[in-house]
Amino acid sequence: MPKLSFWYDFASTYSYLSAMRIETLAADRGIRIEWHPFLLGPIFKKQGWDTSPFNLNRAKGAYMWRDMERQCVSLGLPFVRPIPFPQNSLPAARIAYHGRRETWIGAFTRAVYHMQFALGEDISNPELLAALLLELGAPAKDIMHDIESAEVKIGLRAEVAEAERLGIFGAPSFVTEHGELFWGNDRLDEALDAAFMRVG
Repeated sequence: MPKLSFWYDFASTYSYLSAMRIETLAADRGIRIEWHPFLLGPIFKKQGWDTSPFNLNRAKGAYMWRDMERQCVSLGLPFVRPIPFPQNSLPAARIAYHGRRETWIGAFTRAVYHMQFALGEDISNPELLAALLLELGAPAKDIMHDIESAEVKIGLRAEVAEAERLGIFGAPSFVTEHGELFWGNDRLDEALDAAFMRVG
């Protein structure tokens, strides 16, 4: 079965659009998704940015919010603008990194995005995150304990380093088994086609 690596930051607006549909689209093509939650903040800081480029460039930010409204209508997704933006995605990223190979990773990822971009909830709230895990039947108490371990913290930092090695500079990004990089929600279908064709 061909596979495609999905790199996403929970604070990323366009990652929301991809996360809500990638698993279904991949299943239709017989492609397995490898989930790679990571943090864009450290990558942005190396470029001299202390926040999202959508905040640094007012015109770009205004366009992005309007574009998100259009895209969500087109995809049938609810949308509210989270406050603040970007949100602190570190706790959710640690949970997703810890559970990246678990059966609940896709559902958890979608649930976090839904809470943030559909309901405007604070995704840094540990009680909210624990509740989402419980709803999915995951061992929430153990997971919330484990994400404070050095292993998880170092592992997530290593994921950021790996993203940089792959040339990833934004989210969502998709990487095929042969290292082909696609960036942006509007490249999701192209990335899936490339993942399938390389094997087929």
